Amino acid sequence: MPDAATILDGLNPAQREAAEATRGPVAILAGAGTGKTTTITRRIAWQVASGAFQPSQILAVTFTQKAAGELRERLATLGVAGIEARTFHAAALHQLGGLWEQATGSRLPEVLDHKARLITPLANALPPPHRFLPRRELAAEIEWAKNRLITPDAYVDALVEQEHEPPIPIELMDGIYRNYERRKERSGALDFEDMLALAIRMIDDHAAVAERIRDRYHAFTVDEFQDVNPLQSALLDRWLGGRDELCVVGDDYQTIFGFTGASPSYLLGFPERFPGARIIRLEENYRSTPEILTLANRLAPLLGGFEKRLQASRPSGPEPLARSFASEADEVSWVVGRCTEVHEQGVEWEEIAILMRINARTEPYEEAFAARGIPYQVRTGAFLQRPAARAMLGRLRRGGDTPVVLAIDRATEALGYDPETTADADDERTRQSDLERFRALAREFAAANGPDATVGAFIAELPSRFSTEESGRGVQLLTYHRSKGLEFDVVFLPRVLDGEIPYKSGRTAADPEEERRLFYVGVTRARHWLALTWPADAKASVSPFVAEATGIKPKVEKRPQPKRVDGGDPLFERLRAWRRERAVADGVPPYVIFHDKTLVLIAEARPTSPAALRSISGVGQAKVERYADDVLTVVAGG
Repeated sequence: MPDAATILDGLNPAQREAAEATRGPVAILAGAGTGKTTTITRRIAWQVASGAFQPSQILAVTFTQKAAGELRERLATLGVAGIEARTFHAAALHQLGGLWEQATGSRLPEVLDHKARLITPLANALPPPHRFLPRRELAAEIEWAKNRLITPDAYVDALVEQEHEPPIPIELMDGIYRNYERRKERSGALDFEDMLALAIRMIDDHAAVAERIRDRYHAFTVDEFQDVNPLQSALLDRWLGGRDELCVVGDDYQTIFGFTGASPSYLLGFPERFPGARIIRLEENYRSTPEILTLANRLAPLLGGFEKRLQASRPSGPEPLARSFASEADEVSWVVGRCTEVHEQGVEWEEIAILMRINARTEPYEEAFAARGIPYQVRTGAFLQRPAARAMLGRLRRGGDTPVVLAIDRATEALGYDPETTADADDERTRQSDLERFRALAREFAAANGPDATVGAFIAELPSRFSTEESGRGVQLLTYHRSKGLEFDVVFLPRVLDGEIPYKSGRTAADPEEERRLFYVGVTRARHWLALTWPADAKASVSPFVAEATGIKPKVEKRPQPKRVDGGDPLFERLRAWRRERAVADGVPPYVIFHDKTLVLIAEARPTSPAALRSISGVGQAKVERYADDVLTVVAGG
């Protein structure tokens, strides 16, 4: 038994209230840096020490194996053993492994390590404009559907209902999803999402299994509940079986994984689902200075959901900085120089972080750090380790003594480099940016080395240009998403531009509400000092989130807005008539050609060229190639 006298020691009043709430339903709203893990560990320990539950009756669910391991370690230091702490997927697999064969009489199928082996042959058969899309983008789209319980037969209708744009044209992605499922079924395998779906089916179809699971687990704790998706929520419902011994822990302000199906609605709807549930707010922040929390608290009222105002327990520190620079090069130079200054003042390299919205933004910092001999680490994949660079180096090593510029131009073209594209997906935008960077590096190398600028010499120089990347050491370069759950003494948020955060690319714009939450996560990673910077020469203006956080509104040039059209607009109606005729001719539903909202945007913009049509949200390159002549003719007709 744990030592009951020490379990509640050192907790603040809100943490203690949460720890002593041993019976459900309970929702712990844990703001950033408020001691969430400490609180739920002490609560589980107190459930055992108070006699409310035996350790074997408790299932704690986390979102990563690392978090599950940390929970078990902390419980062990409190003298608590026998608590089962697993991720949703690990818990589902554990239950399937123990009960599936007994319940069904058949062996549990093999679990795929990843989807690539089934997706790759399907992707290789795509037409050239889409063949080079990273396979994980196709895998992510399949996961988007499966996490929302969307079957292949319901996929196309779900895209329309949820206004979701797939990474490739609808008809192609529909085929990829269907064929992926067929191949998987023929191979007798499961993917990660199937593990949860199969566990749900096992519980639904076999009453004896449901009874065993519910008899085994009497109380549940779910961490990071703001990140639960429909599939995970459905499995949790089966585990509960109508009971309410549930404690959920999370912060709706930090819901940033919408692309996985995560929704704050499950956390926000907890009081309605469980009337009389205890709602406990943790607001005492142990991480950041009052100055940093002032910025975070300015954002809080705009984040919606449960109101939480973080209160600092640390002493005062320096004011956060918000400033622009003449160019991106000036911004990079200043950030790298400031890293050196704070390190000389005693801050460890590993306690300095530079957060990016997408992976493509790390490369200039990698090169600048390497040039100054500053160690760094890239948590999301360093430039030379990313897919485009690996593919390029594989081709270049076969290039012999070919002039470097010619060799790299040929290699990037073969890998699908398109300078006119405005990629929608983060990975594809990073890949295109990396291919473009290889072209720039080749031209710089050729200008500096003249006749000696061969492929072999170029490859030999690359490691020295990016050589100080160290595993587990140095200044940390990572995306906002990867920074979730981490904290650093000094945090830089560069390129805080409208279009970067909130993110816009190609046909799509990220949900501005989720982007604001992502920015909030970035701000609240900093313990002691925070800097928000942006280049003034960028095509975009400063992010509106900067004004929201600082209270200072920069001057924004007002641009004339196009005339709005409605359903009665003559051009809109002509476009709809054309779409009906084309849909009949192609044998597809009209929405596969264009959504109504896209036709409205076309009618407003009245494009006069394929490039102008391509710039409209909802119009990708494939649709330009297929429909541009018809659409431009309709527009030109009035």
